[in-house]
Amino acid sequence: MSQTVDRALSILPLLAQGPADLGQVAERLGVHKSTALRLLRTLHEHGLVYRQEDQRYRLGARLFALAQEAVENLDVREIAHPHLVALNDRCGHTVHLAVYEEQEVLYIDKVESRYPVRMYSRIGKPVAITVAAVAKLLLADLTEPERRAIAEKLDYPMYTSRSTPDAAAFLKELAVVREQGWATDLGGHEESINCIGAPIRGADGRVVVAMSVSAPNVVVTAEELLTLLPLVRRTAETISREYSGTNRPKKA
Repeated sequence: MSQTVDRALSILPLLAQGPADLGQVAERLGVHKSTALRLLRTLHEHGLVYRQEDQRYRLGARLFALAQEAVENLDVREIAHPHLVALNDRCGHTVHLAVYEEQEVLYIDKVESRYPVRMYSRIGKPVAITVAAVAKLLLADLTEPERRAIAEKLDYPMYTSRSTPDAAAFLKELAVVREQGWATDLGGHEESINCIGAPIRGADGRVVVAMSVSAPNVVVTAEELLTLLPLVRRTAETISREYSGTNRPKKA
């Protein structure tokens, strides 16, 4: 770790103890005030620290938001995993869990297919955002202005003849997904791979993560995969209830 990054990160536990002024930060780091100020300005630009009216610095709201987001994502993965395994046991196909972070949709869990033909996907790897079922579910839950802003910035590679061609088509598909509550990728990324997905929601009704079941044509046809949609949706709803706490027994 570089000395600059090390010093910047050292500021955070200091401010966790309470607000501190520039002199206190410089003294704790053992650096000149000008160096401490540069570090504080960088952290401030990223919302990790905040300068109060009394010129003291405290931890920024962005840091708390990041921490909360991380906790929620870890929690939902832990809650969802046994249900993903159970779904995989029933259908035998690859099951994914994905989250939307920093303008990307990333896989955060995967249960491998029991069949010899498997998907090339990895936890932590971004998905093809304009075609993947999980991406459509996550982006469809955003507000209309947010959806439009994202759609207009994206590139639209034609992975196959069924890929989403442009922003207008993508927005139209997101509107359908938002209305129906589920999504598909039927050969949009790879001709031979089909996918169906459903959203997992928090207590506020917003989509937290999305799950999907994928299978190659040599194992199951798209029509046959679609017959699993009720099971996939029930699994997502079960995870949603457990995650949001709505299926917990009431206290006496």
